[in-house]
Amino acid sequence: MKMCKALFLRVAIIILFILAIDSTLNHVFGATAEVDPFEATMRQHRLLGLEYKTIHKGEQVATLVASASRSNVPATIEEGIELLKYPKHEVLATGYTAGYESTGKYPESPSYGITYSGVKVKRDVFSTIAADLTIFPLGTILWIPGYGYGVVADKGGAIKGNHLDLYYETVQDVYDNWGKKTLKVYVVQKGTGELSEEQLSKLNETKIKQVFKQKINEQALNKHVSSFAF
Repeated sequence: MKMCKALFLRVAIIILFILAIDSTLNHVFGATAEVDPFEATMRQHRLLGLEYKTIHKGEQVATLVASASRSNVPATIEEGIELLKYPKHEVLATGYTAGYESTGKYPESPSYGITYSGVKVKRDVFSTIAADLTIFPLGTILWIPGYGYGVVADKGGAIKGNHLDLYYETVQDVYDNWGKKTLKVYVVQKGTGELSEEQLSKLNETKIKQVFKQKINEQALNKHVSSFAF
């Protein structure tokens, strides 16, 4: 009887702790009742390639480092199976930068780092990529093995047919992490032909928030359950 009461108390504490964390996160990151198609889609997928730094005691904010360049494979078997339901396309994928070697532009140029969609190039959880817009319209979200999530934001004179250009910050990154590959990619969401900075930021922020909450909840459960001795 005492053991049952103790177990019940533990479970109640865990639930209250998770609710408190959830309330804090909503306060820190900002809760939103509005759900757009991007958010609805992202709720179906867990973030890949996030590295967590230490959460400092007494603070409500943890530092998250997006490491999309290390998002090489689905994190779990379940996630890999989930990808199978999406259409696949075999593509030739190359890497590019915002620099002169790829775009003919220098940092002092007003249009340096600006994609055809108008958003700035970005290497993040969701990175900007270039594609043939007749095949992959602006805003299309692809899962690219070895690279991570790519959002079609750009086009190029040499990007025709099943050819993608994946953004990297430096030429060395392209050489070290990609080069040129033929592979199959997954179409997670087809674009509408438009992409804004707000949409791209929301994709990255929503995913980081979701995974942070999930990580905290898992840590809380593991800590309290493992500390309970029957």
